[in-house]
Amino acid sequence: MNMQLQQEYIDRVCAESEIWNELLTLDGADILELGCGTAELTRQIAASCSGCRITAMEVDDIQHAKNLRITDLPNVRFVAGGAESIPAEDDSFDIVFMFKSLHHVPTDQMDMAMNEIRRVLKTGGYAYVSEPICAGNFDEILCLFHDEKEVRKAAFEAVKAAVEDGRFRLVDEVFFQSRMFFRDFADFEEKVIAVTHSNHQLSDALYEPVRQSFNMVMTANGAHFLMPMRVDLLEVVK
Repeated sequence: MNMQLQQEYIDRVCAESEIWNELLTLDGADILELGCGTAELTRQIAASCSGCRITAMEVDDIQHAKNLRITDLPNVRFVAGGAESIPAEDDSFDIVFMFKSLHHVPTDQMDMAMNEIRRVLKTGGYAYVSEPICAGNFDEILCLFHDEKEVRKAAFEAVKAAVEDGRFRLVDEVFFQSRMFFRDFADFEEKVIAVTHSNHQLSDALYEPVRQSFNMVMTANGAHFLMPMRVDLLEVVK
C-alpha cells in the first residue's frame, strides 16, 4: 500500500469513533492517548470499550490541570507529558492513539515521538495516528492566522519514514471527513483561537478578516464544516 499525504476526493463523512471502532478492538486493552486535549475523545473511547484502561497524556499544563478535575472517568488516568518523551515503561500498551496531535510535536522531535510510541507499545500493538488534511473551508480560515501545511506534511513524513525503515507495518490508511460545528464566532474564538496549547495573538488587522471569513459560513443554525482527515493504522514491529 502506498501512503498518501492526502486524497483528492473523500466521500466518506462520519464521526472518528466509527473509524477507530472499525479498525480496532478496544475491549480489555491498555490504551495510551497522546495529546488528549479537552479529553472529548478520551471520553468517547472510555464509553465505547469494556474493561479497557486508558492513560491520557497532555503536554499543555493549563489543559492538563483542567483534566485532573475530571472525576467521572474511573478507567482513565491523566498524565502530563509529550509524545517525544513518554513517561511509561517499555511494552506497556496495546494501542496508542494520536488524534490531530502529531503535527503539534516539534518537527525535530517527531521521529523521536515515533520511536517512543514503538517503545511503549507491546509487540503486535497498534498506533492509530489521525491527522487533518490541508483542504476545505475550515482550513482556509485557520490558515489566515495559523498555517499548518508544513507541520502536517512533516508529521506525515515522520509516519512514512517509520514504516519505510521497518519500525512499523502499515495496516491501513483511511480517509474521511469529520463534521465540525460552532454556534457562532465567539464559540470558534474560544475553541480555536484561544486554545492554550498555541499562542494565537491576532492583531486587529488580522482579527477582522478572520471574523468576516467565518461569518461567511454562518447559517441560522451555526457554522458547519467538514474537515478532511487521514488515519494511518500502524502495527509495531520489534
